[in-house]
Amino acid sequence: MAHSSFGRRQFLLGSATLAGAAVLGASAPARLLAAQQQTLTLYNGQHKKTTAAVVRAFTNATGINVDIRNGHSSQLANQIIEEGERSPADVFYSEESPPVVALANRGLLARLQPQTLEQIPPRYRAKDDTWTGISARSRVVAYNTKMISPDELPASVLDFATEAWKGKVAYVPTSGAFQEQIIAINLLKGRAATLEWLKGLKAYGQQYNGNMSALRAVESGEIATALINDYYWYSLASEFGSENLSSAIFHQGNQDPGALITLSAAGVLKSAKNMAAAQKLLSFMVSAAGQQAVVDSVAEYPLRAGVESPYPLKPFDELDAPDITAADLGDGADALILEREAGLA
Repeated sequence: MAHSSFGRRQFLLGSATLAGAAVLGASAPARLLAAQQQTLTLYNGQHKKTTAAVVRAFTNATGINVDIRNGHSSQLANQIIEEGERSPADVFYSEESPPVVALANRGLLARLQPQTLEQIPPRYRAKDDTWTGISARSRVVAYNTKMISPDELPASVLDFATEAWKGKVAYVPTSGAFQEQIIAINLLKGRAATLEWLKGLKAYGQQYNGNMSALRAVESGEIATALINDYYWYSLASEFGSENLSSAIFHQGNQDPGALITLSAAGVLKSAKNMAAAQKLLSFMVSAAGQQAVVDSVAEYPLRAGVESPYPLKPFDELDAPDITAADLGDGADALILEREAGLA
């Protein structure tokens, strides 16, 4: 390719023009210059594959580089709290909403731009505009099809915490989504019923260290059922083919807490060193391109209308989930208190 020759004054003028161009929608040279000048720091608690896909699409669209620092969502939130204004984080992306809410409650998150917020329905974002949901998933029951039939499964997740299910149900008390389910039960049924449920699971269920471990135990026939998020099963089905699996998933519906919808969520730190670019990343994450990048990489539901998942998810409007939002679930602190009282933590 031939290159034009020009003087130093022309180069400086051209550079100034590129630097002043808007990042989104800018020309390729402008994006390259922006990439050289801007690097965001993203504290990431979401699945690495999903975040990598979103960041790759964002950088391709804007030229802004993103330094991803991976960790567990709650641990990263605590790290940000400890770091305070000294935190290098510009954006926090969490697998669950409570760690983001915890930062918002401490006044550590900036208000998101109106054009970002209007892309997501109000029930899936903060009432004070400091965070937004990015994608959603449903709590389900995974079951071994050779050990149990779906018509034998109980109508409510509360029924698993009984002697009838002794040795037949797996659960993950350290899972953020399980802890959100605890809060949902507390909101819907009260504290006494929630403690009874947790103590019942401790007495009759089997604890696992991770959702995929619990699901693989169901798949292998080690245990009959497991309380998990739906996307873990779709990940397994994508890898091996659903027709080759010994497991399936059951949606409890009936507005039962067993059908709770939970969110991954993100926010911009008030202390962000690159505030404009950080706001652009949040805006991209809820844009059509950003949402498509998310749902192409993981079997979660998009929150923006008009975006479709390539996975054969149950239609979102047929989940019949309880009327509990991420804002209702709060920062999840009560879940840990309840787990401790029940002897699970």
